[in-house]
Amino acid sequence: MAVVTALLTGALAMAPAQAQPPSGPEEAASVGARPRADLFRTAGERHHVPETVLLAVSYLQSRWDDHGGAPSVDAGYGPMHLTDARATLAGASHHADGDEDPRGDISRPSLAHRETPVDPDRLPAALETLGRAAALTGLPADRLRTDPGANIEGGAALLAAHQRSAGLPLSTDPAQWYGAVAAYAGAAEAGAARRFADDVFRLINTGESRRTDDGTVVTLPPAPVVPDTRQLDGLGLRPTTPGAECPRELGCDWTPAPYRMLSDEPGDFGNHDLSDRPHNQTIDYIVVHDTEATWDTTLKLVQDPTYVSWHYSLRSADGHVANHLRAKDVGWHAGNWYVNSKAVGLEHEGFLAQGGQWYTEAMYRTSARLVRHLARTYDIPLDRAHVIGHDNVPGTVPGTVAGMHQDPGPYWDWDHYFDLLGKPFKPEGGPTSPLVTIHPDYDSNTEPYYCGATPADLCPVHGSASITLRTEPRDDAPLVIDAGIRPSPGTWSVYNHAARVSTGQKYVVAERRGDWTALWYLGQKGWFKEDLRHPKTLPARGLVARLRPGLDSAPLYGRAYPETEAYPAEIPVQPLVPLQYTLRPGQTYSVGQTVTGEYYHSKTFELTGHTVVRGELRYHQVQFGHRIMFVKADDVILTAASRMPRVPR
Repeated sequence: MAVVTALLTGALAMAPAQAQPPSGPEEAASVGARPRADLFRTAGERHHVPETVLLAVSYLQSRWDDHGGAPSVDAGYGPMHLTDARATLAGASHHADGDEDPRGDISRPSLAHRETPVDPDRLPAALETLGRAAALTGLPADRLRTDPGANIEGGAALLAAHQRSAGLPLSTDPAQWYGAVAAYAGAAEAGAARRFADDVFRLINTGESRRTDDGTVVTLPPAPVVPDTRQLDGLGLRPTTPGAECPRELGCDWTPAPYRMLSDEPGDFGNHDLSDRPHNQTIDYIVVHDTEATWDTTLKLVQDPTYVSWHYSLRSADGHVANHLRAKDVGWHAGNWYVNSKAVGLEHEGFLAQGGQWYTEAMYRTSARLVRHLARTYDIPLDRAHVIGHDNVPGTVPGTVAGMHQDPGPYWDWDHYFDLLGKPFKPEGGPTSPLVTIHPDYDSNTEPYYCGATPADLCPVHGSASITLRTEPRDDAPLVIDAGIRPSPGTWSVYNHAARVSTGQKYVVAERRGDWTALWYLGQKGWFKEDLRHPKTLPARGLVARLRPGLDSAPLYGRAYPETEAYPAEIPVQPLVPLQYTLRPGQTYSVGQTVTGEYYHSKTFELTGHTVVRGELRYHQVQFGHRIMFVKADDVILTAASRMPRVPR
């Protein structure tokens, strides 16, 4: 949508938020227990901020949820996402944690790991808005973090302060708040501030309504507003850096990852590989990461010529996008060279654990717009076989499996993300379909994860997109064992996906017993309890793979590489090394796509020395565990799920 630049003439009355309180006394004992809509109305009146503006800003930050006082992955608290990084963020980048080589090409020396600690004395103002809100309101920081009423008061006070700083009156006309809204998320870039403000006013025009986590419904009725976008010029923001491969409406910056020789050695260059996609190779995947670092640290990492790279970074507070690589080139981000050579990598600012349980609506929305653009441009299917998390990328060989990374983790809301992508998960087929799509209710699916080193370090209670699997249909049964990670049962660590399935992934039902369902998972039956009135799966359609008759087993691979005979004499053969897993008789797995073996040979600085080796060996991509894997097409038989026997409940 183009930015509207006309100035609204005449004042526009504020449309009130409408609340449907839960049963019980109308007057609550505390401010925080009042219906959420009342809190917005009261704060708007007290600080002379139009209620529509306050509601729309909050929705873009938190969808009006409080998240039980738990911080976002970017250290933001409450409905207004007041940030307090000093109290929340700690630790190192996930690119430096663990054994994964982000490039994932075992034919080259591994990249050195890096640690870029957060300096608490040099945090940007955008990560410390809670302190300013405390100064403006006189409310203590603890209350701003945990009391939704106080948090909304703090956000309203910040908006009013931005309005005054711009020399503008505390008008009742929402159209006169464009500059204050643009300043709220703390963007330093004009394009980022404009996109955030445009999204806020687009929301005011279209309206929104949802039941928030206090059990009440908040409604922002649609109201025609034409904001005074000229106010942006007075904020002193830097111009958007041109050159980004990005939809114009997103206001992306071009912040290039460096490509340079590092020594006289022919293969010693960084921090990515040149290519000519999609002309030489199709782009099959979009990989969703979180950065495990602040925004400033993220940009430092991707601009280090000796380190790693990805295509886009997305900032949490306002959803700002920075583009680092052309889509034609190959980034070093997923830990698997086959996936890297056929993927676009998106890094989202945030920390998987360390107390953070949610991502901002602003970031979800810009990420979804970017992914829709990439999917249209490169003909990438919008499903969980092609739009994957870093935690779904397989290890390359047995020795790399345990060190693969786990972001964006169980708190990434895949259901909401695919709604924004325009591809919501829906039931397909009958209720006894043997193929199902994982689909728990995110808000009520509160798995008991722990965020620290031991089970005693519990994460705050929060919804998640994942379901944990057990070895038997009983509540006290051990979790499923992932032989590639450890010989013992999985754990409830937020970083351990060994026994986890996630929203949108498809699995084949192995058995049902009462209210327990077993899925084929890593060569085992993985069980979870399912309330049939509120099921955690949807019936699905699609192809499934089972072992070809006459075979005892079939190996699984982390890379779909060509057969030996396909390699020219001057290119070293990449061995077909199976992972620790095998597909055995009686087991069935969902098929995401069928591919022919490819290897991108790119060990020289000049693009002219790069070659795509293509063979005739075909693979099926299967959802074998939490991660995707590849099985040779000759080892299995494909069947439409609709032709398989029903699995009765």
